[in-house]
Amino acid sequence: MNEAKQAIGAGIDRVDGRLKVTGRATFSAEHHIPNVAYGVLVQSTVPKGRISSIDSSAAGAMPGVLLVMTHLNAPRLPPHKPSGPDEQPPTPRLNLLQDDEIKYNGQPIAVVVGDTLEHAQDAARRLRIRYTEASGAQAAVLNFRSARQHPRKPKPQPGRPSDTSRGNLAGGVARAAIKVDAVYTTPLENHNPIEPHATIAVWEGEHLTLYDATQNISGVRKAAVKTLGLQPAQVRVICPYVGGGFGCKGTTWSHVMLAAMAARQAGRPVKLVLERTQMFAPVGARPMTEQRLLLGAGENGKLTAIRHDTISSTSFQDDFSEPCTAPTRMLYDSASLQTTQRLATLNPGIPTFMRAPGESSGSFALESAMDELSYALNLDPVQLRLLNYAAQDPEKQLPWSSKSLRECYRLGAERFGWERRNPQPRSMRQDGQLLGWGMATATYPANRRPAKASVTILPDGSAVARSGTQELGTGTYTVMTQIAADGLGLPVARVRFELGDSELPEAPVSGGSQSVASVGPAVYAAAQAALAKLVAMAVADARSPLHGARADALQARDGWLTTAGSGDSRDSFSDILARNGGQPLQADSSAAPGDEKRQFSAHSFGAVFAEVLVDPELGTVKVPRMVGVYSVGRLMNRKTGYSQLMGCIVWGIGMALLEKTELDPRSGRALNANLADYHVPVNADVGQIDVQVMDEADTHFNPLGARGIGEIGIVGVAAALANAVYHATGKRVRDLPIRLDQIIDR
Repeated sequence: MNEAKQAIGAGIDRVDGRLKVTGRATFSAEHHIPNVAYGVLVQSTVPKGRISSIDSSAAGAMPGVLLVMTHLNAPRLPPHKPSGPDEQPPTPRLNLLQDDEIKYNGQPIAVVVGDTLEHAQDAARRLRIRYTEASGAQAAVLNFRSARQHPRKPKPQPGRPSDTSRGNLAGGVARAAIKVDAVYTTPLENHNPIEPHATIAVWEGEHLTLYDATQNISGVRKAAVKTLGLQPAQVRVICPYVGGGFGCKGTTWSHVMLAAMAARQAGRPVKLVLERTQMFAPVGARPMTEQRLLLGAGENGKLTAIRHDTISSTSFQDDFSEPCTAPTRMLYDSASLQTTQRLATLNPGIPTFMRAPGESSGSFALESAMDELSYALNLDPVQLRLLNYAAQDPEKQLPWSSKSLRECYRLGAERFGWERRNPQPRSMRQDGQLLGWGMATATYPANRRPAKASVTILPDGSAVARSGTQELGTGTYTVMTQIAADGLGLPVARVRFELGDSELPEAPVSGGSQSVASVGPAVYAAAQAALAKLVAMAVADARSPLHGARADALQARDGWLTTAGSGDSRDSFSDILARNGGQPLQADSSAAPGDEKRQFSAHSFGAVFAEVLVDPELGTVKVPRMVGVYSVGRLMNRKTGYSQLMGCIVWGIGMALLEKTELDPRSGRALNANLADYHVPVNADVGQIDVQVMDEADTHFNPLGARGIGEIGIVGVAAALANAVYHATGKRVRDLPIRLDQIIDR
């Protein structure tokens, strides 16, 4: 069977774009549920201790209040029963009002349910709560600098070692003519998606439906099954659209299960939406890191030694390890290397995945250190990276599945005008401002998991494809429609893609830049299977113009089956089905990784170039332009793909210059828990962004040749900007975010 590919790669408009711009796309808090009540989360105001009393009498007596659920009256949850010897309890451990212990400031300690949101909010303010706060040797640990003095190793994780080494590090250091040994830090950062975390819980007898803002509908379903003691058939999770997630919606947090518990106890559906300030403790954040980088190189610029030691913040409630050393282990060719990962345990909430976890923080340290080394060697930063280019994965000793990083450096430098750079710090000016140019390398692993899909050809000749994945705003509806259309030989306008329902074929979490790489092959395989059934139907039908034709000689195009090379013999999809009962034709399929990980190392790569203007008197930093060129496999949609990469670069600007969650050192509470004080880039902060993608298809990684692009674009941006600031000012900033007091002339 021959098929003509037309849609994949085209920069078509989002198929859900009109729904979004007209306000008709339904997000999780917007589903119209009859008789819905409103839940309000109440949070602790101390970082550690116990609840000594909760007086809910006044709140419970207020008009419209249906329920005040605390640890005193919350339903007791069944103990977790592992289904196998290796299964672990749901993580991170949830705060579901099962006891009076306080583990962090902002921990959920009550849910108030009212017939209106205003009634519930008013009653929540009337709760009278007293604490016995931990003190002395048991007091909360809130200072990262103190906690890092007592680091510990993370819990073992399969495939993610905390420590790695190769070669003779001491010998490599001794051979080095030039060394860079520096410490870099990154702060606590919060995700701040525009759509807050939101859940509507609806019970119908023993069946639970959760309308949840999530990156992982299957994960929410599994969490509900484990937490509430239900069977999978009793839980349905629906999420047609996500208004931003960036990692924080990849985990099932406490409010989801609390909404379900409150709805059951109140006897009504309950909608629970976190306020903006409530999103700074119980739903994760990017952890703080302190990273020490040692680079040793010969006078020729070849690396002889790399050591990368990281300490990242975690919580007493559960571990989360930020894998900052992951890019260091594989990006550059060095015969000797050593990395360590340690944790500093604190009492704020549990950290979690945030866009390019590990790679974004780790690349700031690694790529800043490489820039420092380039100056110490008097080598161009691009040339230094080319001298240490890894032709194969130096950690796994495997060939790359595909890699066009050399071309990324070349094209990026060309588009940026890198050859015009004067390498001396403070040597370039523009309009009275200090002009700085910097660059960095980007990398992110290619991830893929098993996924399922179904495709149905309808009697009118159109088709619907289905998979239980998620639309985060990245273009999943559009890309999967393109993939299904090419797999069927149909125009995009004749294909509809459905997602966001746990009753659809199971797909993995939309995290780790893996949705397209995982779900796309399953959708394409299902489309091809459905088409094969249609072809078999046609060639077996004596009434068809294609009767008796060889299946492999037919081509599907624009809703017709034709004999290859000639349009004289053809039959439409709708006519074939009409003559054979007029019923829909469905095919199911799945796709999963094979043994390619044992044969190849799969990563995406990129080169990032940044320009900054620094006011020599005020120390303010502006970013007039950035260039990013990427090797990400085959791009499924040029328009949505470029949009993702540009959005990542914008976030990288925020990481470099703006973002930091400020914790009160006495209480552990976020002091800037709003979008007025937690600064993120706006239009005025962002200049010209030039994004390019190399033309390649990584068919060693999956049949479509596609790798993920949702995260690589942020990697290296903070370092490129920090390097540009050094070039402009001669002042090396090793602590993010870069602020004017760090670079102003004194």
